[in-house]
Amino acid sequence: MSTRVTTLPNGLRVVSEEMPSVETASIGVWVDVGARDERAEINGVSHMLEHMAFKGTKRRSAQAIAEEIEAVGGHLNAYTSREQTAYYVKVMKKDVPLAVDILADILQHSVFDPEELARERQVIVQEIAQAHDTPDDIVFDYFQEVAYPDQPMGRTILGPAEIVEQVGRDVLAGYMAEHYAAPRMVVVGAGRFAHETLVELAARAFDAFPSPGSLDRVPARYGGGDGRRERELEQLHLILGFDGVAFEHPDFPTMQVFSTLLGGGMSSRLFQEIRERRGLAYSVFTFASSYTDGGTFGVYAGTAPEDAAELIPVLADEMMKVCEAVTEPELARARAQLKSGLMMSLESTSSRIERLGRHMLIYGRALPIEEMVARIEAITPAHVVALAKRTFTTSRPSVTALGTLQSLEAYDRIAGRFG
Repeated sequence: MSTRVTTLPNGLRVVSEEMPSVETASIGVWVDVGARDERAEINGVSHMLEHMAFKGTKRRSAQAIAEEIEAVGGHLNAYTSREQTAYYVKVMKKDVPLAVDILADILQHSVFDPEELARERQVIVQEIAQAHDTPDDIVFDYFQEVAYPDQPMGRTILGPAEIVEQVGRDVLAGYMAEHYAAPRMVVVGAGRFAHETLVELAARAFDAFPSPGSLDRVPARYGGGDGRRERELEQLHLILGFDGVAFEHPDFPTMQVFSTLLGGGMSSRLFQEIRERRGLAYSVFTFASSYTDGGTFGVYAGTAPEDAAELIPVLADEMMKVCEAVTEPELARARAQLKSGLMMSLESTSSRIERLGRHMLIYGRALPIEEMVARIEAITPAHVVALAKRTFTTSRPSVTALGTLQSLEAYDRIAGRFG
């Protein structure tokens, strides 16, 4: 596998991996801007801009964008995260020029038609409402607010409905002009085409970006604390989280192995103890979220409200056991899960461009799969034990709960189970 990178005169990077055995291609543009780059009064604008990019350009109406890509059997989509925004297309190999042209058009020549904007506002408001109606989804937004209080990193990606309803065309256009500059963007591709072809297409199509403004991010400052919201639900949705590690932290691969071992699969400690042996939760898993300057580690569980009193001590006990010992067989299973995930991702053009785009913005290079596998293989039981100790004993917990709360322990008692 060969990853090739070319930087155009305007600073735009073009990255590709050729896959001669497939008949398709995925092309995308990753932008170094996300929800954490928004001012409080325009929270949600990054996500709103992602929506509006599909709603018409100087050359294409919203309907024409959809029809052109679907006329060749392609798929066009996008997403917004806290640090990045991505736009991507999957097409047959012969339609790569069309994919590049449409991506360049929506990212440079969107018109933000007032009528389209008014309609899309309502679509996003419905998306926000849907998130609030999905407790095992919205609880993660509440967790983010507890983990990163009173700062951009703690705000939601979708934004509050009252802000979305007020964002106007000038705000969208200004935000795009400020942040969508060639040096902060990466055109990525994977599939059956030559790197030189993608470079030539990108050089012709991406020629109208403004000069970059300053990207002045407020540093992420983990806080922790207690965040409980009473709501009449069948389940209590609980997240117990801690300070984590940034992408470039030396312990990043250890954190991935640690998370997998503790709660990343059916053989993990939490799944076996909490679901299989005790039946205290249908869903229980860990997550390790990293950013350029910080991160979080957490456990999610959905349980019957009356089982919360039993769940918390069992959960804390299993977490603290990792601070004492990790066996080689369970570590080997965790490493195997992560390595197989990496290798399986090579079979998908979409997964490849996801890795390429994110890596280029985070590390300035695409990490070779071989290097990532070597980092995972180097993790020992001692590494995991040391990281678990540091995570659970030096970090203030973030307790987030949504549902019927009367059986849930007080924050101080939960925190006292760690340390």
